[in-house]
Amino acid sequence: MRRRIALALGGAAVLTASLASASLAPAIASPGLIAAMQRDLGLTAAQAETRLGQEMTAARVLPGAQRAAGAAFGCAWFDPALGKLVVGVTDPAAATAVRQAGAEPATARISAAKLDAAKAAIDASAKADPAPAAVSGWRADPRAGSVVVTLRPGAHGADVDAFLARAAKNGPVTVATAPAAEPFSAGTVGGDPYYINGNTRCSIGFSVQGGFVSAGHCGGVGSSVVGWDGSAMGSFAGSSFPGNDYSFIRIGNGWWTAPVVLGWGTVSDALVRGSWVAPVGTSVCRSGSTTHWHCGTVLGQNETVNYAQGAVYQMTRTNVCAEPGDSGGSFITGDQAQGVTSGGWGNCGSGGETWFQPVNEILQTYGLSLVTA
Repeated sequence: MRRRIALALGGAAVLTASLASASLAPAIASPGLIAAMQRDLGLTAAQAETRLGQEMTAARVLPGAQRAAGAAFGCAWFDPALGKLVVGVTDPAAATAVRQAGAEPATARISAAKLDAAKAAIDASAKADPAPAAVSGWRADPRAGSVVVTLRPGAHGADVDAFLARAAKNGPVTVATAPAAEPFSAGTVGGDPYYINGNTRCSIGFSVQGGFVSAGHCGGVGSSVVGWDGSAMGSFAGSSFPGNDYSFIRIGNGWWTAPVVLGWGTVSDALVRGSWVAPVGTSVCRSGSTTHWHCGTVLGQNETVNYAQGAVYQMTRTNVCAEPGDSGGSFITGDQAQGVTSGGWGNCGSGGETWFQPVNEILQTYGLSLVTA
């Protein structure tokens, strides 16, 4: 255990030196990360380096640009073609303020506040009367100007029609088709996981003061945890699933925390320096104990996923692949923690979509602080 973490930190020390010398994209990305983005996003090395720098800027511009838009704020996303943040506004008069804040204004059909309220009403209705299993999930889609409800292929029936009718009472609704998402936990196999009660395998998300965060469906409060080497780590001090999908595992027994996301030999280990939220359209990479390191883009935020076990709210959707055992693993953009792997559909052979639970919500819920470099 100690030797393995020491090696991870040793690799991270090289990255630390480069970070100290500059603030552009090459300094926040290991050569392996650039290679992974080339593989998964179809970029050249130069394009990947440039994009990371632009995405870091976009994440930092977003809060001020949203404030500048005020009540006219409709949505925001990173546009790779423009290389900057785009902010949709419902009132053209807000465009100048948005541009002065560093973002590119665009026209939005409905405000984020109104669309989020419509989705929140559907969430509240589903908590009182759970959505049918044929409903895969729902999300506010500002660019489409509606709440998008996704149904499993071939889904139909009176219960589905009734759910859609209730949803439509709250605002504009669009129906789409998507496979059902499933949590990505798994039984015991080899690799570098953590194990819950001796028989379920999940992946560590991010180190926090006193332990680490992961997915809630991996284990309940009090469940014991052992590490990749079979030695006792600690136990679940907090866990929530469904509704949410996050957990806090408090550690001891000689284990310690490190501000590192493992690259699994595919890429260099990545340092964690904060948790700025990556806008829609931003590249994001995932580390997990089954499929290791894969990259993609953020497709949507504040989405509801209707698992067989119940709905989970405020999730972020990506086109990064994942498989059973990757649950709880790290989603990271550059050196900024984004969230922990929850579930999805597909696999890393044919592709698919994966949702993560944003890390900042987990930190706020349990009063935790990230361990950062």
